[in-house]
Amino acid sequence: MIPISKPQLGREEEKAVLEVLRSGNLAQGEKVAEFEEAFARYCEAKYAVATDNGTTALLVAAIAAGIKEDDEVITTPFTFIATGNAILFVGAKPVFVDIDPETFNIDPTKIEAAITKKTKAILPVHLYGLMADMEAINKIAKKHSLLVIEDAAQAHGASISGKKAGSWGQAATFSFYPTKNMTTGEGGMVTTNDETIAKKARLFRNQGMERRYYHDIIGYNFRMTNIGAAIGLEQLKKLESFTQKRIENARFLSERLAKVKDVQVPVVPEGYRHVFHQFTIRTKKREELVERLDREQVGYGIYYPLPIHKQIPYKSFSGHSFAVSESAAQEVISLPVRPDLSEKDLERIARVFQ
Repeated sequence: MIPISKPQLGREEEKAVLEVLRSGNLAQGEKVAEFEEAFARYCEAKYAVATDNGTTALLVAAIAAGIKEDDEVITTPFTFIATGNAILFVGAKPVFVDIDPETFNIDPTKIEAAITKKTKAILPVHLYGLMADMEAINKIAKKHSLLVIEDAAQAHGASISGKKAGSWGQAATFSFYPTKNMTTGEGGMVTTNDETIAKKARLFRNQGMERRYYHDIIGYNFRMTNIGAAIGLEQLKKLESFTQKRIENARFLSERLAKVKDVQVPVVPEGYRHVFHQFTIRTKKREELVERLDREQVGYGIYYPLPIHKQIPYKSFSGHSFAVSESAAQEVISLPVRPDLSEKDLERIARVFQ
């Protein structure tokens, strides 16, 4: 079997974890601070605040940016449910806008029609490793005095015209789940250029404490461990090499599948760096393709088979129709694009389409 994903861990991560274990300093500490500084530099942001996972990073960013009860936040229905859940958790309302059929990201041309007096922010998702059209989104946000929070959970190192994900909005969030382009086991990160947002994020993820046992606000324990941060520091050193290999693997598959009937390969707009968290194709013959992939023991994933507005907890949105998202959910399928794939693996994946 060629798995759809596999953490890329080596002796460097093992050594880093052992050093932390032997130190006895396992919880949030100096390694977390070091990882935050390194990740902020990588994203070309002033500040980074580590959390225990990508979902809590979204929640921390929303609260630190000032999103509150009865606010409306514009986002996409075609993403992992954590995006919508974080909005609901703070008491705000997600307002869904349909996606572009080629990039699968939120369609900026449909955003302004969704803006009301209650709209507080736009939360675009950089799906599959391709950034949303941040130039258009930021222009709309500026026009209407809205916040922008990037959900960059799948976009470590992605960029538009050289400007990286994590540096476009008032805040951005990342995930370090084991399937992501880099991992800390579990973990998340908030990046921002706003000192006030960074300070609030640090307070909220640490029980509202700036000084131990002195609580300035109501907070939670969303802290990353030194163990996770140690892994993250080593992963970050390797991220560019991982990314380049993903891009090369995606280019190979795109070239081999470009002329396959009824298959749409990933689109990369000019000036964009797609980091291929997933190599996602589109086909109206998905069931037939799934059978062939199973037979040839090639892993795959369907991200996502049911848009958020169709999920049970979002039944209040069930009367809404987002045709492009609903169509994509029936047709997308992701193939392995991991950095450790061999040429033989890639040939085997491509042969499934012959």
